[in-house]
Amino acid sequence: MKLRTRKRLSLLILLVGLPVYIFVAVTVVSILDRPPIWVEFLIYVALGIVWALPFKAVFKGVGRDDPDA
Repeated sequence: MKLRTRKRLSLLILLVGLPVYIFVAVTVVSILDRPPIWVEFLIYVALGIVWALPFKAVFKGVGRDDPDA
């Protein structure tokens, strides 16, 4: 995938996908009837890691200069 495509896709993921994912995560935790704070923290940490793993290839090298330019 070209760097320009990855930059655009990563921007779309961060501006649209991340807020939707945050909303879903907060909704899931609120359905659990507010667990203890340490359980809630562990849930948010796990959900944050799970969110980042599928997009690792998209975000890799986005902040660098274009090697093809």
